[in-house]
Amino acid sequence: MKAALSRPETRWAYVFVLPWVVGLLLFQLGPMVASLVLSFTDYDLISPPRFTGLDNYATMAQDPKVIRAIGNTLFYTVLHVPLSIALALGLALILNRITGRAAGVFRTIFYLPSMTPHVAVGVLFLFLLNGQVGMVNQFLALFGVQGPQWTSDPDWMLAGIVLMSLWNLGSTTIILFAALRNVPAELSEAAMIDGASTWQRFRSITLPMIGGALFFVVIVNTIASLQMFDQVYTMYFGNTQAQNSSGDAALFYVIYLFQQAFQYLHMGYASALAWVLFLVIAIITLIQVKVGNRLVYYEAEERSR
Repeated sequence: MKAALSRPETRWAYVFVLPWVVGLLLFQLGPMVASLVLSFTDYDLISPPRFTGLDNYATMAQDPKVIRAIGNTLFYTVLHVPLSIALALGLALILNRITGRAAGVFRTIFYLPSMTPHVAVGVLFLFLLNGQVGMVNQFLALFGVQGPQWTSDPDWMLAGIVLMSLWNLGSTTIILFAALRNVPAELSEAAMIDGASTWQRFRSITLPMIGGALFFVVIVNTIASLQMFDQVYTMYFGNTQAQNSSGDAALFYVIYLFQQAFQYLHMGYASALAWVLFLVIAIITLIQVKVGNRLVYYEAEERSR
């Protein structure tokens, strides 16, 4: 160990890692510990924190807005994650069939929506989902379908938000496309010679071989969905008029956390909300990992057996 530390390259490695370690301690672990302490206090940024024990957590259990925000967030997550992954997989399959110079062009086109700032996406979809002049309803009208009031009808707001979220599929599409590129072509060719149909080859070969990538995007998209904030806040909570019209129909958990912290200055309560969200995400991710390890095929493990 001492010999390794005495080598110049090792010392320089620690020098280069040091800024990241300092940033981790100062800007991540430090604030996390501080918020955990504040979650047991009543703190408004003006008066000194006053210890209240578990009162903030007890208040959460009786707060109807917390229940509504949790319900909206879970509803959105349950719809968004499978829809986004299915659509991204379809786009990745299309990309995998495109060859030549056009392949790079289409990859760029498919990824470009992910580069759009989330605030801009929120503003854009306020116009696209407008019940009177929005392009979504105009498109539905071409087929004789009268579109709903996506941005003002409480029964359709969450559906509109899910529709908006499907705009940002670039990262998931590229990850799944990379996984598809690593599927050995000879496996599909052998199955085709044996008489397997396209669906059989996709179900029995392609899906198992990209299982690791699918498992990864499920976890990442679930975490991102549970923390949904910026687009919805821009659409429905960026101004008083929009907030009054939406009520709690578009209230997501992180938006309510933000309101408690920066509108009402209930920093202790907001910290408790943040830690509950952290624990929920950790539990859901742990369950996904346990289930995924039983279902996902890892080629490296198969070779080592």
